[in-house]
Amino acid sequence: MSSGRAIGLAIATLFFGISYSIPVGAQVAGATLSGTITDSSGGVVPNTRVVVKNVATGVTMEVTTNSDGVYTAANLLPGDYAVTVSAKGYATEQKTGIVLTVGAQQVFDLTLHVGSTTEVMIVTAEPPALQLTSSDISAVVNATTVRELPLNGRSWTDLAELQPGVNAIHTQPDFSAGTDRGNRGFGQQLTISGARPQQNNYRLDGVSLNDYANGAPGSVLGGNLGVDAIQEFSVLTSNYSAEYGKTSGGVVNAITRSGTNQFHGSAYEFLRNSSLDSRNYFDVGKIPPFKRNQFGGAIGGPIFKDKTFFFADYEGIRQSKGISNLTVVPSQAARNGQICSNPAGADPSNPCTPLQLPVAPNTDPNGVDLNAKAYLTFYHLPDPGTVFGNGDLGTYTFVGQQVVNENFFTGRVDHRFSNSDSLFGTYMYDKTPYSSPDGLNNVEFDTLTSRQFASLEETHAFNSRFGNSIRVGGNHEGVANNQSLKAINPAAADASLGVGGSAFAGRDAAQVLMGGGVTDFTGGVGGSPTYFYHWNSIQLYDDAFFTQGTHSLRFGVAVEREMLNLLADTDPNGIWNFNDLQGFLTNQPTKFQGGIASTLSPRNLPQTLFGAYLQDDWRARQNLTLNLGLRYEMSTVISETSGKLANLRHISDATAHLGDPFFYNPTLKDFEPRVGFAWDPWRNGKTAVRGGVGLFDVQPLPYQFPLLTSQAIPFFSYTVVKTPTAVCSSPCPNPFPNFGGQNISFPANRLRTTYLEPHPKRNYVTQWNLNIQQQLAPSLTAMIAYVGSRGVHQPFRVDDANMAIPTKTSAGYLWPLNANIINPNFGSIKGLFFDGHSQYDAMEAQLAKRMSHGFQVQGTFSWSKSIDTSSASVAGDSFGNSISSLNWFDLRLTRGPSDFNVGRTVVINGVWDVPTPKSFVGPAQAALGGWELGLIFTASDGVPFTATWGTGSDPALTQSGDDWAFPNRLGGSGCSKLTNPGNPGHYIKTECFAVPVAPSLAFWNANCDPAPPSFGGPLPPGDLRCFNLRGNAGRNVLVGPGVSELDFSVFKNNKVKSISETFNIQFRAEIFNILNHVNFAPPSTPTNTDIFDGAGVLNQEAGALTRTTTTAREIQFAIKVIF
Repeated sequence: MSSGRAIGLAIATLFFGISYSIPVGAQVAGATLSGTITDSSGGVVPNTRVVVKNVATGVTMEVTTNSDGVYTAANLLPGDYAVTVSAKGYATEQKTGIVLTVGAQQVFDLTLHVGSTTEVMIVTAEPPALQLTSSDISAVVNATTVRELPLNGRSWTDLAELQPGVNAIHTQPDFSAGTDRGNRGFGQQLTISGARPQQNNYRLDGVSLNDYANGAPGSVLGGNLGVDAIQEFSVLTSNYSAEYGKTSGGVVNAITRSGTNQFHGSAYEFLRNSSLDSRNYFDVGKIPPFKRNQFGGAIGGPIFKDKTFFFADYEGIRQSKGISNLTVVPSQAARNGQICSNPAGADPSNPCTPLQLPVAPNTDPNGVDLNAKAYLTFYHLPDPGTVFGNGDLGTYTFVGQQVVNENFFTGRVDHRFSNSDSLFGTYMYDKTPYSSPDGLNNVEFDTLTSRQFASLEETHAFNSRFGNSIRVGGNHEGVANNQSLKAINPAAADASLGVGGSAFAGRDAAQVLMGGGVTDFTGGVGGSPTYFYHWNSIQLYDDAFFTQGTHSLRFGVAVEREMLNLLADTDPNGIWNFNDLQGFLTNQPTKFQGGIASTLSPRNLPQTLFGAYLQDDWRARQNLTLNLGLRYEMSTVISETSGKLANLRHISDATAHLGDPFFYNPTLKDFEPRVGFAWDPWRNGKTAVRGGVGLFDVQPLPYQFPLLTSQAIPFFSYTVVKTPTAVCSSPCPNPFPNFGGQNISFPANRLRTTYLEPHPKRNYVTQWNLNIQQQLAPSLTAMIAYVGSRGVHQPFRVDDANMAIPTKTSAGYLWPLNANIINPNFGSIKGLFFDGHSQYDAMEAQLAKRMSHGFQVQGTFSWSKSIDTSSASVAGDSFGNSISSLNWFDLRLTRGPSDFNVGRTVVINGVWDVPTPKSFVGPAQAALGGWELGLIFTASDGVPFTATWGTGSDPALTQSGDDWAFPNRLGGSGCSKLTNPGNPGHYIKTECFAVPVAPSLAFWNANCDPAPPSFGGPLPPGDLRCFNLRGNAGRNVLVGPGVSELDFSVFKNNKVKSISETFNIQFRAEIFNILNHVNFAPPSTPTNTDIFDGAGVLNQEAGALTRTTTTAREIQFAIKVIF
């Protein structure tokens, strides 16, 4: 039988089974309650009537036990339940206080006693402390945690970090004007059990909420509002069952609040302003002005009692925030042509030779090129007393005002047709405009995010053994990212400073990037890359359950149609690169690149994802459950509706393949077995030994391809000129900014194309875990686990794969002099390879006390290591790392700690309703009663980063657009550790690095460049530095500062029983980073990670920490009326 027929038969068999018995399980957001009914002798009691009632809504579900005494009630709304069990010859038993959580599969076994059915025994149930039926690593963030913990910005997804194995990526690029954060999504990205953030799945009411970058959902502020609209959510971090697809990382599974038979709701306002805040470490002068009003209300209740319910929530933000921008700018001496002016206080350990720039044609009397001088208007003079190093540079600080207005709405309606048939629908809307100046205060940038979400689910129980749920959903997001339409500095709108010519006619000033630590100029009006995304996801799910003996079977299918439409206006004013400040002042650019706006057109990328699963949770013994699952998932190959796809079939091809297929489908055989067990060794429900292993595929979804599909000829022209002076028809000694006034043409060998592996291999992750849970007290449990995973054929992004390939020598890889690039037919090649590997190992521990006696607390500890060959899925620099993208020719060289690796993490959170002595009455009770405390404490190691040198000048002669190099790492005294903790001005031990050196004079004579272009001339005699030798300092050998933060809250509840029993006026004070601990961000740009400039001169800004990952102490006051 052919492989194609075998696959078709397997799929047909799986879907045939599904059509007969498809169960409701964790693919839906509801909970499942099951158990075995026995008599006092231990015998099973078949045909027992079990009625499950939601206390808040009065909705009931009635099921009957089978011949094995097993009952199952599926897809129940999370909340409080009462279960009534009755059978002929036995007394009726009613259990109350049963709490079901989102997606849970809870077991409640009941024992009946002989008696009359009219005799009712009422017992309050003790919620199960352990997970006795599943093998996944997961936890629930309950309603109290969601609404009562201190939460800066009120984004509920931030609370996923309370669970072990979950870390926020603090090196996610900041969203500020001119950055390309929008290409990677705006939500707070999480790494869950070592997975890339694009490998997680966020679900709301059973429908995927992932954004266009397949990352965390969120507005331009990075958060998810609606704290008062979320009932609760679960976080699944490892070895979840076959119900879950479109993920190989973690799952965040949330459910919205529902109305009940009683009207309930809230109205609130949260206030923050700069008068309540402490000064940030980098603030200069007064604290930047800041004001935020966060306000809204929620209400829910019955439309028809016991039948139809509604819930609605609105939340708004009005924010104006001052941001201190620390920039590095040319000094007055440098503007006067004095290089290395050695002012008083210069570092004597780093001497340099003063130089007055020579006067020449097209320079001013100080030797500064007139074209460069015109661009100096974009750089402010340094603040007084801030010139540093050899006198070329100083710092300028200004406060830029960010203005944000966000409006968020969620609504839900539930309707019960009968005890066996129900329906609910949800709608969400979120719109956020944002404006802010660029990093040098020349241009105002505007960004807009607009999100909509809808879901509709119908559930029907055909009988006590079989039920079905069908669900349809839609997820839409529109983004206009980084529109620079308004000039703050009038020169930013001066077209005479543009590149000009036919390709860039009418465009304003180009971007300027120079080595040596100078802050990037992101261009005049319209100069920064602007991206427009329109994302639509239409989803259809069908799930069902079928109980057969001790087997709880669940089956399901899923279809998702994804459509990503984008318009990528990439560098439309062009970018000029310079080795350093001197190269800029003397008009010696090293590279020019830019997108030709006249060739711009949209891309429309549709794709369909199919999934099907079979899950059998088999209660093999009373104390042993086996979780046996199989999932099949495949995706179609993306296409472009107008055929605008171009891809090299081989990286050295002279022409690209146009149209479909973009690549050949690697997903047709994606069967994912998942097995696990849960064992209660002592049969007392107080110890659980659990474990599992499974396969989880990483589908090639649209988010991986926008930067490839939008920038390839012939459908878009992006030029890359690596030797600007060589393109002129006659000599152009002053090419910047307009090629000496010549109208330059850009043939194909200076344009960009794309290489994507035409036959990608299957990309999947194997996960496993082994864990023990122990109940220490009725409400106190402990867990310890080993969690691991291995990923193969992961995406490996390269910004420019069109490089010279080095040769291997005894001293390491070396780029030969005058070597040719791989493909001389193109200027640059964006590459996507599927050959990355990842490895994750972790010890996770948790101690949790659930809410009782007004107190709940949870503490978690993770000790992990994530290693990979690349961490990027969307772009080469998905995270705030100095490397634009990695060399692809030998992955052994790129293996190292993941960009998001965090070694150790401790998180503690708790809520305490402070008890009021019963003796307090009257005024004493009013003043001293109703107090509530909450806290979140987080401490973690820092994330890694890489030491580089010569970024922008290509000192190693790679001839790639990724024009940075690795230095050598030195040994010896003091260099066992490469950082200086506690020294923000000199965090990197620069003395532990050097420009690569030839091992011998003979080696240098035979292989090394005697006059490196980035050096600007011949090396001095006896200087054995070998610029074209790859340094031995590997990827991510440095580790940034750790993070420690304590958030604290004090609430005063004031019950007004004269209005109602639940009416409460709550005053809140929340203090974020109460200890005012400074949490520095690691160096993340070449300004601070380049140890040397392209000439091998020590970078004065190397190792300087210039920003923080968390705020200084901030205080928030609020009033909330709860009814």
